[in-house]
Amino acid sequence: MKVKCPICDTVDNIDSDSPLAKKLRNRKKHLYLCPTCSERIGENTKKRHETGNFQLFEQPTKEDPFI
Repeated sequence: MKVKCPICDTVDNIDSDSPLAKKLRNRKKHLYLCPTCSERIGENTKKRHETGNFQLFEQPTKEDPFI
């Protein structure tokens, strides 16, 4: 299966029977990232975490008293 990285536009071949290929076929919102872009984004995210200015915004959950 041929896949294309949306960041750097490189085309890679992955095994058609792999779990990643199945996820990309069945869920259109998932994107393929090449290993170099994935590693670069991971490093930058870790750097932002270390600065202390990184915040994850989660929706407040309300507890249901009936559950």
